[in-house]
Amino acid sequence: MTLYLLDANVFIRADADYYPLDRIPGFWAWLHGMADAGKIKTPLEIYDEVAKSSDQLGQWLRQPDIRKAIILPEPTNPATVEQVISQGYAPDLNDIEFEAIGRDPFLVAAALHGPNRFVVTREVSKPSKQRQNRKVPDICDGFRVPWINDFELWRRLDFRI
Repeated sequence: MTLYLLDANVFIRADADYYPLDRIPGFWAWLHGMADAGKIKTPLEIYDEVAKSSDQLGQWLRQPDIRKAIILPEPTNPATVEQVISQGYAPDLNDIEFEAIGRDPFLVAAALHGPNRFVVTREVSKPSKQRQNRKVPDICDGFRVPWINDFELWRRLDFRI
């Protein structure tokens, strides 16, 4: 089975732009169902990035049944995260650069942890960017991790209103 790993921006933009929790709850029920079925997940580090918010999205994510369904249940492999950082961004990032890349390396590392995994992100490829400015799709390409955007995911998993 294919596993889709969601970037923080997928949750954030869905709520802010397309499927507000208070206006289109059916989308969020569907997303929860896809997570329960094991089709979509997000690494704990990405989850924490979004769930810490005090807004309605953060509140939704912190519900125990949502949290349990959405978080990827496997532990993070620190060696793989380090590999993603050193080979994907740069081996000599300074503290400011390291902070700028955020938690994206955890997402790519999770995709490297097993077969048939796709990263789902709203970021757009910008291959000319360097070091901390590199985009998730370009990091994925460097590691041969398949990636798609959120609208492609909705099509693949047959989301309908």
